[in-house]
Amino acid sequence: MNKQQLLVDLKELAIPRHSKWDPLGLMSVRIYVKDRLSFYGDVVEHSFKEGSEEGVNYILKFPGQNPNVDPILIGAHYDGPIKSPGADDNASGLAALFALAEYWTNNPPIRPIWLVAFDQEEWGMLGSKALSKELKAAGQKLKLMVSLEMIAFTSKEQNYPLPAMKKLFGEIGDFIALVANTGCALMLPKLSSSMGKYVPTKVLPVPLKGDVLADVRLSDHSPFWDQGYNAMMITDTSFLRNPHYHEPTDTVETLDLEFFYKVIEGLLESLSRL
Repeated sequence: MNKQQLLVDLKELAIPRHSKWDPLGLMSVRIYVKDRLSFYGDVVEHSFKEGSEEGVNYILKFPGQNPNVDPILIGAHYDGPIKSPGADDNASGLAALFALAEYWTNNPPIRPIWLVAFDQEEWGMLGSKALSKELKAAGQKLKLMVSLEMIAFTSKEQNYPLPAMKKLFGEIGDFIALVANTGCALMLPKLSSSMGKYVPTKVLPVPLKGDVLADVRLSDHSPFWDQGYNAMMITDTSFLRNPHYHEPTDTVETLDLEFFYKVIEGLLESLSRL
């Protein structure tokens, strides 16, 4: 893992980049994302249109040593919140995606891996909605979809959508959370065990596609839930921990880089073993 490159990626990505309020920033980040992923292989541009909104997802596929098994799709959104540099949200997830690309270039995965940089997440998960619908319509199976959503912030305080969760998960925001639908139940112990070697890891199985707890649907995994896929969000819990969420203060300087690096090390091991 190249920590220097990760820091470069964070700084390049953490600029205001929104389709309506910062279109030039978004254009700049699109170019950067395509160039970074293209360094590791041929990138597919998946253009979509949802109502009056347009965007493009970038997809890099690793065939895997066993190309006949169902792939894992790992995504992170590259668009940003309104008037925020979005370092945690979601330059962190995207920089981790590049690190995964580098790792699997040098260490070919067992099963096929699809890495996706999603557009228009902040506008209602439009990029992931478009891709998940197309994959479902084509009959494409997936072993798992993983959304990397804000993975670089820690805090001495941790909030929860339900007060009772504090007794279960603790009062300190020093962990990474795996938020998954119940269909992922058999995968969660292996994933949490592997991740837990590097960083404290908490697991939250979610029934009914997250409809009973809206906060757990706020990333690109939820459209895949809606299409019947097993999917999970890997997150530092976003606004439940990070006071800079969707604020101009969400800068690289606020991130816990050592935590971030450990999360990536955990991702490299745990996702390679599925």
